[in-house]
Amino acid sequence: MFALYITHPQVLIDPAVPVPDWGLSERGRERALLAADADWARQIGRFVASTERKAIETADILAGGRIPVETDHAMGENDRSATGFLPPPAFEAAADEFFAHPETSFRGWERAVDAQARIVAAVERVLAGHDPTVPIAFVGHGGVGTLLKCHLKGTSIRRDGDQPGGGGNLFAFRLADRAVTCDWTPIESWKGF
Repeated sequence: MFALYITHPQVLIDPAVPVPDWGLSERGRERALLAADADWARQIGRFVASTERKAIETADILAGGRIPVETDHAMGENDRSATGFLPPPAFEAAADEFFAHPETSFRGWERAVDAQARIVAAVERVLAGHDPTVPIAFVGHGGVGTLLKCHLKGTSIRRDGDQPGGGGNLFAFRLADRAVTCDWTPIESWKGF
């Protein structure tokens, strides 16, 4: 059986609102609704989301009211509160540093090695009590999703494994051995297995 790691699609960016409270933009909602109509979305028997609003909104749309969405604070994005909102060019440069120097904090950000340990532990904790015959989806964020994928693939932390296009992607892995079976794919394009 399989698991998915799904990143929230586009958000409504508001520098006056704390990043964890950002919701999906109109485009993000459209993409999530398109994905919710796919056969693979209806196969998912369990959704576990980060406690950030954009992740919960994405999971709720994908679950379509069929099943409740669980949340887990440990699945949150890497903690970047030390710098607050960074405009896109500055954020991209900061993210480059975050991945390039995983054992060093960028201006007070959570270190990549710590964020990776946290997301891996959260996923493993959920899977330890999960029925392996039921497909499961983890809904979260690009940074920690990339860190999880690096761990599952046995590679070092690096940004070249990051999702393309800024959000709304998924990768799949087998529950039996945690092998990644599908790399980042837009949620509305994936056809399932």
